[in-house]
Amino acid sequence: MPRTQKLLTGYFRLLLFTFFRRIEVAGLENIPEDRGGLLVSWHPNGVIDGLVLLTTFPHWIASGARHELLKVPLLGWMMRQCGAVPIYRRQGMRDGESNSERRAGNRQSIDALAQTVANGGFAVLFPEGKSHDEPFVHELKTGAAHLYYRAVELTPEGSPPPVIVPVALHYNKKSIWGSQVLVTYHPALALAPDLAEPAAHEETRRQQAHRLTTELDRVLREVILATESWELHNLFQRARKLIRAEGIARQGGVSEPPDIAERVRHFGRIWRDYQRSRECFPEETERLLDDVSFYDHCLRALAVEDHELDGVVWTLSRRRTILLFLELLVVYLVLPFFLIIGVLVNLPTMLLLQALTKAAAGKYKDEASIKVLVGAVAFPLTWLLVAALVAWGGGILAAGYPEVRYSPLLTGVVAFLLSGFGGVLALHFRQLASESLRTLRVRLTLTRRKHAVEWLLEQRGSLFERFLSLDRKLAGV
Repeated sequence: MPRTQKLLTGYFRLLLFTFFRRIEVAGLENIPEDRGGLLVSWHPNGVIDGLVLLTTFPHWIASGARHELLKVPLLGWMMRQCGAVPIYRRQGMRDGESNSERRAGNRQSIDALAQTVANGGFAVLFPEGKSHDEPFVHELKTGAAHLYYRAVELTPEGSPPPVIVPVALHYNKKSIWGSQVLVTYHPALALAPDLAEPAAHEETRRQQAHRLTTELDRVLREVILATESWELHNLFQRARKLIRAEGIARQGGVSEPPDIAERVRHFGRIWRDYQRSRECFPEETERLLDDVSFYDHCLRALAVEDHELDGVVWTLSRRRTILLFLELLVVYLVLPFFLIIGVLVNLPTMLLLQALTKAAAGKYKDEASIKVLVGAVAFPLTWLLVAALVAWGGGILAAGYPEVRYSPLLTGVVAFLLSGFGGVLALHFRQLASESLRTLRVRLTLTRRKHAVEWLLEQRGSLFERFLSLDRKLAGV
């Protein structure tokens, strides 16, 4: 890996570490060591998707990026240093630029990425061509298929052919600080003989690329566990939670929120069973989903989660009451001091960054990504400037009071740390405060609404039995 990219990758890894509480990686054993490959992923989170892959993949990777992003000052330079080449979209072309120029630029970029793959390296593409917030894959472009066939052509004779590795990116609340990410590298595609080798004639190659794109669409929908709507997705999540909570309760355990790997694994089981039960037992499946929806509505009305229903016995324990009191004390009495410092120091930079990104970004997804990447440089520079000014001002004051011992370096370091901590706190204080209040509200709800909680526990147990019954029926099919 080039030295500049290694430094930028380390910086991006630190940046992601400060935003996400946990980033888990699975399936690295599916990455071949004897050949190159094309990573293909869906695109739910803007530039962050590329950064997550860049910082979790064990090898250097080249990537395709929208050419508009590569023109943004600083951001474009960082992306190019990390192996990004421009992908030209029709809607992003300027007036006067022809489609022939766009296609020529894309051919050049595809050739560059294909050569990397043919030489035994790896490249990544997001064939949807844009980021989005839907729980399913948008229509795929054929660029990934053309890149693969070009890489096969460029692979030296006698070398093993490249592979296509589908990648699933799972975020739980992707826009919230402290959330989690799961990156899963799935087994390489086993292509049929008529799709594995590029056709000789251009028209046949074009049809072949469309068929391969259709296969990529099918595989991506499967690995990301795509649902038709957020409503159905949320019902699956509720089913996952109630089954887990009831199962642990029946074993006498205490249910705690699972990590993201367990969430995705359980969601995948429900997703696959739903595909089968919808075909085999459509009416029973629909009734069960309706009842899960009603149960979900009741839980939301009380603002509690499934695993919290089992907490009635410990809501009034002395230890938990003391811990909750200390948490509220820190959030509402201690942190506001640092919050004020963070706002005073970082507000001018934040306003300037917001104005710049609105001018440079055409869509919200781009705006959010640019803020993260450019802000990762702009805010530390702000903290350094404040630290230098504080150290300089402290030196002027110390000159008037020679009897006071003064260390400009220590003062500057403290000012830098306070500025940084206050800035991060300013971004996330609202989330911290709301979570603390929610903890208190749940404790009070579980204590005061015992009859409602008992009814919900009965409903959870009944739904659990119905899921088990449906599972046994599916096992017999």
